[in-house]
Formats: sequence, structure tokens, C-alpha cells
Amino acid sequence: MPETLAVPRRPWPVAQSPRRDAFQFFRGFSQPFFSVCVAVDVTALKPALREAGVGSLTLATHHVALQLAQRLEPWRARLDADGQAWLYDSVHASTTVLRPDGSFGFATLRHAPRFTDFCRDGAAALDAARGAARAFEPLNDDLALIHCTTLPWLHFTQFSHARQVGGADSCPKLAVGRIDTGADGIARLPLAIDAHHALMDGRDVGEFVQGFEAAMREPRGWIAGGPLPSDGGVNRAAARRGAA
Repeated sequence: MPETLAVPRRPWPVAQSPRRDAFQFFRGFSQPFFSVCVAVDVTALKPALREAGVGSLTLATHHVALQLAQRLEPWRARLDADGQAWLYDSVHASTTVLRPDGSFGFATLRHAPRFTDFCRDGAAALDAARGAARAFEPLNDDLALIHCTTLPWLHFTQFSHARQVGGADSCPKLAVGRIDTGADGIARLPLAIDAHHALMDGRDVGEFVQGFEAAMREPRGWIAGGPLPSDGGVNRAAARRGAA
């Protein structure tokens, strides 16, 4: 049987918020997700990981994404099958894992504030998911997740996730691709984001991307166990919601 996360949650009062009209409008769409794709400068990441001797590019990108999702409230909001909005105390990652026989499975990467702790637990989860005997069991019914995938063969400029049109899925979705280094010496990582428009707007995705970019510019602090660097967009979001 697949594991369950059992993350505490509480009702999200979006119907009483300034974006209640957008929430009511988009939650009834048969395909309510919008997508963006950006190229992120990750030039500083690989040498920082090499110097620290911990983690991998895969674990680093997942760690940063989950850290940002804990900060940004809409990234923890979900709709259940009845259309009720919930806010989860924390969210985790369900990510694809390539197996030696060419098939793929899923690993659950649980959020941890410290990168070293995340790497220890995440590496074990990835290794377990590579086992050929592991059942193909995505956590379809668990809402406290971000759905993630990696395409290391492609430096893509557009991406769309498979989903059941008209279903109850409201989890954000991330994809990262192959890192290419240009003639300017900058290593760029393609990052694709799919977000449910009843729960998030372009601003919420933009604040996530700003935070991701800031973390990739200054990776040594959080690799060593510290918090992600402060970023204007993420801090402004927290200040706005704290004052609301």
C-alpha cells in the first residue's frame, strides 16, 4: 500500500479574501491549470555542492522548491473533491525516479529545513524507489504534495504535465530539465511550473521563481544548513499576508 502523509490542515478562507471572485471563477474550470517555463541561472550551484560534498542537483532543486512552498501560503493550498479549500501546515514532493530497467516510479521527498537532513532522507527515498519490485503507486489521494519530475535529456522551453481533465487535482507541478551552459558561461536550468488558477495567480508563481533564482545565486548558505537567502518578492509576500 502507498504511504500517506497525514499532514495537518485547516480551512483556507479564500472565499472571504480579496481574490474570492477569481477563486469562484476558476475552480469550476475543467482545465484550471496555467503554465510558465523559465530558465534559471544555476552557475553557482554545482561548484557549491562539490565544495560541500553533500547532495546532488536533483536533491538541491527539490529542497529549494519545498522551502519556498513552506513560505508562500498559496503553494500549500489545495481543493478537495468537494471543492473545499484547505491550507496544509506543510507540503512535500512526489517525484519521478528512473529505474535501471527503463521504467519509472515515484519517491516521496519529505520537507526538512536543513539541506543535510533533506539529502539523507531524500537519497534513501530515491534509492528505494529505484527498486524494480517497488509497485507503481503515486499518492493520488494525498493533497499535501507538489508533483515533480526531471527530464535530464532535454533543455526544454515548454512543458505540460499529464492530468485528468475535470478531476479533483489541485497540486502544483514542477519539471526541471537538462542544464546547458551558453557561450556567456552561464549554466541555465529549465524550470516549468503548473499551478491551479483558483488557488494561485501569476504573482504567486512569480514570487516562487524569484525565490528560486535567489537561492541559486547564493547556494552556499543553505547548502551549509542555513535558510534560503532573503528575496524581495518572497519577503513582500510574507509581509502582505502577515498584515492582512
